[in-house]
Amino acid sequence: MSDFLEVTIDKFTFRVDQSCHYSSEGIWARMEDGRVRLGLSDFLQQRSGDIAFIDVKPAETLLKLDDEFASIETVKVNVMLASPVSGKIVLVNPALDLKPELINQAPFGEGWVCEVEADNLDADRQRMLDADTYFKKMKSEAEEEVRQK
Repeated sequence: MSDFLEVTIDKFTFRVDQSCHYSSEGIWARMEDGRVRLGLSDFLQQRSGDIAFIDVKPAETLLKLDDEFASIETVKVNVMLASPVSGKIVLVNPALDLKPELINQAPFGEGWVCEVEADNLDADRQRMLDADTYFKKMKSEAEEEVRQK
């Protein structure tokens, strides 16, 4: 089981999985057996709202850095998800077809989106934020949103 950094701001609690790297937009990447599993951070999924639909690019899709790998629809927003890695999608989470709300319920677990066979994992990882850096960024953004209300 992973360790989490956690903060409560206003009435919301946000968790950051320390085993992941993050894009500045809030896509997490967990390196597993030469593949990279991608998903939405807890902050991104809470900020977006209840996910009603997700459209993920199919397996075998080639991705360049920042290419769209999926998009989500919620009552609040439609969000394009940009890949933090380049490579080929090799697996799409089949559970999301029937239960896209898994992203809200378990963003770091059953709500993962896809797995990518990365072309240059070392270079991609260098561009991502580690958990501590993402936690500070996310906390700052959440506090700013509360101040603006």
